[in-house]
Amino acid sequence: MVTVSERTSETPRSVRENLSDVASSLIVFSHLRWQGVYQRPQHLLSRFSREIPVVVVEEPMFVLEDGADPRLRVFVEDEVTVLVPILAMSPDCQMGFSEDTRDDVARLIEPALTTFISGDQRERGGVPTRGPIVWYYTPMAIGLLPAAIEPALVVFDAMDDLASFRDAPQALRDQESAMLRSADLVFAGGPSLYEARRGRHPSVYCFPSGVEPAHFGQAATGLAPAADLDELARPVLGFYGVLDERVDFDLIAGIADLRPDWTLAMVGPVAKIDPATLPVRPNIRYFGQQRYADLPAFLAGFDVALLPFAINEATRSISPTKTLEYLAADKPIVSTAIRDVVLLYGDVVPIATDVPAFVTAIDAALTESPAQRQRRIALGRAHLAEHDWDAIADGMASLMTETLATRMRV
Repeated sequence: MVTVSERTSETPRSVRENLSDVASSLIVFSHLRWQGVYQRPQHLLSRFSREIPVVVVEEPMFVLEDGADPRLRVFVEDEVTVLVPILAMSPDCQMGFSEDTRDDVARLIEPALTTFISGDQRERGGVPTRGPIVWYYTPMAIGLLPAAIEPALVVFDAMDDLASFRDAPQALRDQESAMLRSADLVFAGGPSLYEARRGRHPSVYCFPSGVEPAHFGQAATGLAPAADLDELARPVLGFYGVLDERVDFDLIAGIADLRPDWTLAMVGPVAKIDPATLPVRPNIRYFGQQRYADLPAFLAGFDVALLPFAINEATRSISPTKTLEYLAADKPIVSTAIRDVVLLYGDVVPIATDVPAFVTAIDAALTESPAQRQRRIALGRAHLAEHDWDAIADGMASLMTETLATRMRV
């Protein structure tokens, strides 16, 4: 497995070429909303935008407007241009990038992408021979790139095993096979994703998601807890992230029932599940989606941070970014047996497989000795040094520039 530290030690940022030296721009197709939960795409693409123009094409949004014409929303955030196709809802239409939406999406984005590319060329004072890097987060977007745009490089960043998610279309598996045939580089978001793909492509590299240590480290250096959490009965056991089929809500309910004197704080938006199915207890509180900038204050209010993921198809290959964020805040963590958590952080994160074991592990975290706390924090900081988002973005950029520079020399 190729790790971030190995890649960046081979090609330090100070000696590699800029992305702008080898490509005109970066065109990204994403199944995630730029203004949704701040995660891997935002961290990486906002960093790449410091070197090269970046445009993101999101999955279409749907509106309940009879006879509404398809339209394109365009906005710029973090120096990244975002294109959002907006389509009218129709009966039996499959959501996302799909055969049902392909023609409308392609027609909407073609003028915008063509203008984006030509505008970048004018800014550079001529017509460059370099093409764009085309980057996919979902293989369902294959075929949407306008025929007039010739990629200099095709990258597939497999951050999730999308085919295993609830209601995933069967076409996802076929499209991923096509993606692996057409991509020049494949980045895997964790060891499990890497192991599942390394035999299917000659250039697969493991880049687990990272962390901004200074941002989340605020929670360990006296930052006041979010006001809503500061009012809760202690101890507060906290989780933040998307509340969907990957969370073990039976586990959350079981902990709340077994220890009614504890408070469980669940921070994040509900997605793909009926909110009415969320467990309701006097000691479980839900706080909805919060801004990335506000997460350290919520984290500051956690006494123990939780990774209460269900063990199912949707979590088989996940590598939770929040593990590192919790570590940056010096918080004790308890997790279910998520394979990548065990592989990457098993030396510092206790693993529990049922409600009694989870409660026992939380009790141990709440009563750890000063020596145990010191050892835990030291182990956590060793992980932070290896998984900084700057290092991850630079390792990826190094691979892209190396690949393109080699082609230019041939």
